[in-house]
Amino acid sequence: MAVVTATTHESLFPAVPDSADAVLEGLDPEQRAVATALRGPVCVLAGAGTGKTRAITHRIAYGVRAGMLQPASVLAVTFTARAAGEMRGRLRQLGAGGVQARTFHSAALRQLQYFWPRAIGGEMPRLLERKVQLVAEAGARSRIRLDRNELRDVTGEIEWCKVTQTVPEDYPAVAAKTGRDVPRDPAEIARIYTTYEQLKRDRGVIDFEDVLLLTVGVLQDRPDVADTVRSQYQHFVVDEYQDVSPLQQRLLELWLGGRDDLCVVGDASQTIYSFTGATPDFLLGFRARYPSATVVKLVRDYRSTPQVVGLANGLLAQARGQAAAHRLELVSQRESGPEPAYAEYADEPAEAEGAARRIRQLIDSGVRPSEIAVLYRINAQSEVYEQALADAGVPYQLRGAERFFERPEVREAGLLLRGAARASADPEDTATVPEQVRAVLSSRGWASEPPAGSGAVRDRWESLAALVRLSEDFAAARADATLGDFVAELDERANAQHAPTVEGVTLASLHAAKGLEWDAVFVVGLTEGTLPITFAKTDEQIEEERRLLYVGVTRARLHLGLSWALSRSPGGRGGRRPSRFLDGLRPGSAPRGARGAGGGAGGVERGSGGRRKRGPVLCRVCGRTLSDAGEIKLMRCEDCPSDLDEALYDRLRVWRTAQAKALGQPAYCVFTDKTLLAIAEVRPEGAAELSSIPGVGARKLDRFGPDVLALCAGLEPGGEDGAEDGPDDGPDDGPEDGAEEGFADGPEEGSAEDLKSSAEEADK
Repeated sequence: MAVVTATTHESLFPAVPDSADAVLEGLDPEQRAVATALRGPVCVLAGAGTGKTRAITHRIAYGVRAGMLQPASVLAVTFTARAAGEMRGRLRQLGAGGVQARTFHSAALRQLQYFWPRAIGGEMPRLLERKVQLVAEAGARSRIRLDRNELRDVTGEIEWCKVTQTVPEDYPAVAAKTGRDVPRDPAEIARIYTTYEQLKRDRGVIDFEDVLLLTVGVLQDRPDVADTVRSQYQHFVVDEYQDVSPLQQRLLELWLGGRDDLCVVGDASQTIYSFTGATPDFLLGFRARYPSATVVKLVRDYRSTPQVVGLANGLLAQARGQAAAHRLELVSQRESGPEPAYAEYADEPAEAEGAARRIRQLIDSGVRPSEIAVLYRINAQSEVYEQALADAGVPYQLRGAERFFERPEVREAGLLLRGAARASADPEDTATVPEQVRAVLSSRGWASEPPAGSGAVRDRWESLAALVRLSEDFAAARADATLGDFVAELDERANAQHAPTVEGVTLASLHAAKGLEWDAVFVVGLTEGTLPITFAKTDEQIEEERRLLYVGVTRARLHLGLSWALSRSPGGRGGRRPSRFLDGLRPGSAPRGARGAGGGAGGVERGSGGRRKRGPVLCRVCGRTLSDAGEIKLMRCEDCPSDLDEALYDRLRVWRTAQAKALGQPAYCVFTDKTLLAIAEVRPEGAAELSSIPGVGARKLDRFGPDVLALCAGLEPGGEDGAEDGPDDGPDDGPEDGAEEGFADGPEEGSAEDLKSSAEEADK
């Protein structure tokens, strides 16, 4: 009997199974039922962490290896380029290369490009990478002024209209009927939508929604084209089926052409994109459309501990609505672990510092930074966590940045490694693949130790370090491999968008975290008005917010932290309440409908961490109360005049560099740029005045205060400043701005591969 194995932490380079039966080894009974159900309609209801990707990739591979499926006849469809790349990578490792695994948009675009000359004639219009600028122009031409947020929201409404096949003139009525929370008057949005479509026609461009619409149109109007596509693809697999839109469902039906060789996989409890047009109705109604369908439920959770699974089940137990009626009760297959930790804080900077402090402890205990994530409701929440992690000397990465293999340093490294592989034909060369990779990358400035600080230099180092680690894993799996073999592996991964792991704590929105997992997850900002978010009004909108929290909780394998802050800024009045979704779950809270008294009873940690109490921070120029973290750092409004002493600022930076070198830590662990700016503007004359600057906590005042005050007085600093104490004060002091270099918020998958990309960018 085959041993059933967990579905996570698999080898990066497993041996290819030597037979079709070997493909089935290690699958549990339900996964095996999926893998062997190769004919007819199949519906897989797969809970979080139950190995759905494993089940469907092994299903495809088993069919191919058994000779029942031809690789070129299978089209596997999912919703992000990353997920499609992961699927292609897994299929290749199972010996089923050649299977098409794509997003809906990618598959449709490929077909549209091929058939355009035959079906329509001429050259296919240029694809519009970003529609925001054109929507802005359409608004201006319609004499409607849109601010930045309205522009984003109106763009989202146009996307929703197109995937639900709503034409401009019908939008006001449809918006009213469906209860859309519209960002502008529906008649105004309809005018902008009409003008936007006209501008596209005038300029000969199409957007990503047009790719689906036009492909649907071609397949409907040209039976010969439809027959060609159907002769190519006889077997279809759709992952994340709870997220399909009516337009995507229509395209799928046209691909099928009345056939039923379809396998769909999904979980209604993970429907979190309904505002983009996604609906679980097609998943929930699958059995009604296909009465003979095989339905398999995957409920064995291999990802999370019983404690995490228990919380996830409890969260859904309070849910209502159609999706809740079909919820899956997960059963953990892992050993017992720590209980989820709940923490209440006085303000958001304190909450961020508490998370950073706990993350630092996990890393010190052996947890890799890449196995830790901080998840929040909207991207704007990331800044304070960037600051806190920088203060704690913890590397981090923002999810939503550039694709790994498209980063300039990775492209350059690929070229260098390819050249080195061609030149390394000397049989006397005994250097291992990792040694050769390190040598090549060292020629471009890479070193074994990370550079001080954050920003672009650190990002470049992390990218190259990921390549070095991948070469080490590759060599461990294939002892006889050459540098040329490793370069070929990189090419395969680049084509599949199967990126290696970059070390660093992940900061991501809950939407962007879908489909990912970590050993430790901190779900933060769990207050009423944030989760559920303010504009969630209807019961269904509230339930989607609950499902969003469920997705966040189920990303954790072992450690799970949930936290909230009673006010936004230090000194705030503390009127916030913990999220209603935690009622009856967090210790000391009453079940839903009977709110308990605060969050402190029942062992709830009050994570103040000794943070000093402060009143509201006022702009020292105009007197306005400050709430923005960067303005609090400077103690003035960004647009108020600066009285910076540039010479003092330069002296402070030189001093900081020397201190950081002595400590062996990044410069921002001493003081960040914004703290130095504030010091150089205030020019404090004594310890009390220096300590009033945000970011100068008690420990830093004791350690660095004499030197800083000496510099402010035009004197030389007086000593080495106790560097032997180590940099453990970072997370215990006031909030600092550790993100001067910044990262651009944006969609995970780049140029709008799918609707989720815009959803992650907007993070409604």
